[in-house]
Amino acid sequence: MSKILIRGAKVLGGEQQDVLIDGSVIEAVGTGLSAEGAEVVEAGGKVLLPGLVDLHTHLREPGREDSETVLTGTRAAASGGYTAVFAMANTFPVADTAGVVEQVYRLGQESGYCDVQPIGAVTVGLEGKKLAELGAMHESAAGVTVFSDDGKCVDDAVIMRRALEYVKAFGGVVAQHAQEPRLTEGAQMNEGIVSAELGLGGWPAVAEESIIARDVLLAEHVGSRVHICHLSTAGSVEIVRWAKSRGIDVTAEVTPHHLLLTDEMVRTYNPVYKVNPPLRTERDVMALREALADGTIDIVATDHAPHPHEDKDCEWAAAAMGMVGLETALSVVQQTMVETGLLDWAGVADRMSVKPAQIGRAGGHGRPVSAGEPANLVLVDADYRGAVDPAGFASRSRNTPYEGRELPGRVTHTWLRGKATLVDGKLA
Repeated sequence: MSKILIRGAKVLGGEQQDVLIDGSVIEAVGTGLSAEGAEVVEAGGKVLLPGLVDLHTHLREPGREDSETVLTGTRAAASGGYTAVFAMANTFPVADTAGVVEQVYRLGQESGYCDVQPIGAVTVGLEGKKLAELGAMHESAAGVTVFSDDGKCVDDAVIMRRALEYVKAFGGVVAQHAQEPRLTEGAQMNEGIVSAELGLGGWPAVAEESIIARDVLLAEHVGSRVHICHLSTAGSVEIVRWAKSRGIDVTAEVTPHHLLLTDEMVRTYNPVYKVNPPLRTERDVMALREALADGTIDIVATDHAPHPHEDKDCEWAAAAMGMVGLETALSVVQQTMVETGLLDWAGVADRMSVKPAQIGRAGGHGRPVSAGEPANLVLVDADYRGAVDPAGFASRSRNTPYEGRELPGRVTHTWLRGKATLVDGKLA
């Protein structure tokens, strides 16, 4: 592989520097670098970050290839600046055995656009009744370390305790979709003023908060790691903050859409805004931003949830829940966190690359932009502004809430171990 010289990039948003890539690693970082015969990328002051890592992606394969495949999903990931994604287990068949997670892992290796680490189901068939083959999935070629029934909550406290005990033996983590099912029966959106005015079934904040409270206490009791998926309420923030103050080993994520959108959007009855957990209030949004800034919330995860046109273009009650997010995540974080002064670009790298890689044990990712490190990198034109056009997405699905909305920033280049997967905004 030839050498690549990235000239004049703002590494982590700092002073302009040159970065020389030799093969799969970074050879040097400094000013005035040169390399005979190297391919030169004129960065022109663009921001250079370590490749992004998404701890929460739905790739749908096997079983729902009409929504997404590992290939199309990883192409979308590369377009958004991601070099590694963790693929959720709610496929058909469910990723609850070594065979299925190995299939997803190998499909990821074949795609070549980013690394794919499968997430194993906690329970057989996501049914919440019997633990899945956690040890076998960990010992498989996929080396699964993160387990989740995402899409469904592990609502049985005994099953959750057993899962936490089991994964502790090999340093794994259970990622919980916090939703008490009895409190959300018939729920269509956030419970509050808007749901009352629209006459839609309300989804109370306590349905999320009660499960988080239970699970951090279980994690403390067992001495294991628990991760909270797509945290969405101000109350959830306070519970996680309290748990961390006690020394409980808990981490949490927030999605880009919960950092920007509110339940007021549902007044349009446009199913593109239907998501699980639901869009919350402005107060919740502000609490989530502050918690991401102060580290109470550890990471940003997309919860990229592709759906075919027919599953979204229908009446609100019948529509599927979820939004695509890989290709817009960084832009939303720039608008909500960087342009508001809550995070600098080094902070973005920490929340979208370093910490997700640490939580998921994604070796080679989330590393410093320095000599000797793997060349997993993303170059961002932070000065760009433009309207989102889903027609240009690499994802197989188009269910974005940002169509026509102007967002800042554009990923121009992505490198996976020194290999360009995105060049000048186009997939390689």
